[in-house]
Amino acid sequence: MGIQLFVPTFKVDECLEEIRECLEKGWTGLGFKTVDFEEKWKQYTGMENAHFLNSATVGLQLAFKILKMENGWSDDDEVISTPLTFVSSNHAILYEDLKVVFADVDEYLCLDPVDVEKKITPKTKAILFVGIGGNTGQYEKIVELCKKYNLALVLDAAHMAGTRLNGEMPGKDADVIVYSFQAVKNLPTADSGMICFKEAKHDELCRKLTWLGINKDTYARSGDKGAYKWKYDVEYVGYKYHGNSIMAAIGLVQLKYVDQDNAYRRQLAKWYDQNFAKHLDRIRPIGTPNDCESSRHLYIIDVNNRDELLLALNECEIYPGVHYRDNTEYRMYDYAKGTCPNAHRMSERIMSLPMHMRLTKNDVDFICEKVIQYTK
Repeated sequence: MGIQLFVPTFKVDECLEEIRECLEKGWTGLGFKTVDFEEKWKQYTGMENAHFLNSATVGLQLAFKILKMENGWSDDDEVISTPLTFVSSNHAILYEDLKVVFADVDEYLCLDPVDVEKKITPKTKAILFVGIGGNTGQYEKIVELCKKYNLALVLDAAHMAGTRLNGEMPGKDADVIVYSFQAVKNLPTADSGMICFKEAKHDELCRKLTWLGINKDTYARSGDKGAYKWKYDVEYVGYKYHGNSIMAAIGLVQLKYVDQDNAYRRQLAKWYDQNFAKHLDRIRPIGTPNDCESSRHLYIIDVNNRDELLLALNECEIYPGVHYRDNTEYRMYDYAKGTCPNAHRMSERIMSLPMHMRLTKNDVDFICEKVIQYTK
């Protein structure tokens, strides 16, 4: 098998117990477990609202759909985003017929506030901040820009389950935050996500849109008597985007351990840092700001010979990854080629090293030994 980039770890017996309850009750869809997970997530994060979804991607789409509907945005209004992210972040903007305007990244691989401000026009309506690898970057400066220019702020927190900024969960000042519990994330299920709106009215609208636009979900109707349970209204052309109780059951278990797991991830990062400390002339780990306690979903290094190094490590049965390719290289975003030189340069140089709960110090030492050996 070698050393893989990601290997999710589940508390198997506890997860099976939670799932067993769903099967025994005969309720596996939207229902008692999804409600419980939403409540537990609100308690954990301190967010006012939380709605469980079948993926983070649909959460991002709903974020832009609802903000566009509620604020009267027009097609082709602009959202400033990063080119260094998984394509789902930027696709979500296109789904809603908005235009992606790319701003460059900083030393943390997050949005550079200086370049963001240069890209703001009268058509700019929102900024999408991606906390890559769990990093908060210069998030607080982005918040200030949104206040200064009266822009909506969407926080793509796909990597940020458990990240803290100045001891608090970041995002309470965002209009909406979207988390991912996809298969290899720090809080893994098979696939699911959570959307946390600042405004209760947006959360209420979101719940209707995730259940085909119906104004009363199946679980809410289950207590109704007689024919009344069938008498719901359909207020919107909605989607089938809500989460289910099987995924929520796994999430409820994983949530109990996410801080403990993230603490171990930060220990892995320290071991990597220690090994590379004498080789910073050719291996530059991407750091985090002092006020950021990162979830450490990723450990990223900047090297001169990335593609050669990937092949050499594969020969040693070490399987790193790349997060991410510059999105302006993809045909739907190539109109922005050349607008973010640092992001493009970094996308040719960065590599994500294995980062998961099954790694040992010996594994990290072996990986580092090979990286040091094969870097130029």
